[in-house]
Amino acid sequence: MKLRKLIVALTIIYGLSSPTIAEVPALVTFRILAPETALQLAQAAMNACREKGAQIAVTVVDRMGVQQVMLRDRFAGPHTPKTSWSKARTAVSFRSDTLSMADITRPNSPQYGARFIPGVMMLGGGVPVEAGGSIVGGVGVSGGPDGKTDDFCARAGVKAIEEKLEF
Repeated sequence: MKLRKLIVALTIIYGLSSPTIAEVPALVTFRILAPETALQLAQAAMNACREKGAQIAVTVVDRMGVQQVMLRDRFAGPHTPKTSWSKARTAVSFRSDTLSMADITRPNSPQYGARFIPGVMMLGGGVPVEAGGSIVGGVGVSGGPDGKTDDFCARAGVKAIEEKLEF
């Protein structure tokens, strides 16, 4: 009975403090990467991996995880396009890089179950792209010798477009 009273009280408090429907805007505004910027990011990431001798695929997604650009180097494995997309989508969905996510979702951790969400990839190489404190896209790299290399290349791609993202 006490729990029910608490729930009712919290519901009333929330109702009194939340904005009315008339106060909530009908439309929302957000930013995403322009296709040309997404392509520059992907090319820079690929070039960074080439300098390390890695043949990779790189995917850039918008803030919702929808693919904007995918590049696959000539000798990158057939699994790399889909894996790079999964890493990019995971980065924007969790708002975190996938190298960190790989670490905190290890077996026996409280977050381990996140590895079983369809479409996520908890391997290094996915990095969110931010501008003005908001996520505007994500990049995923697959095909390097390890997740740290993929992460390095993804970050090199983001660094290549950083000046364009400042506002």
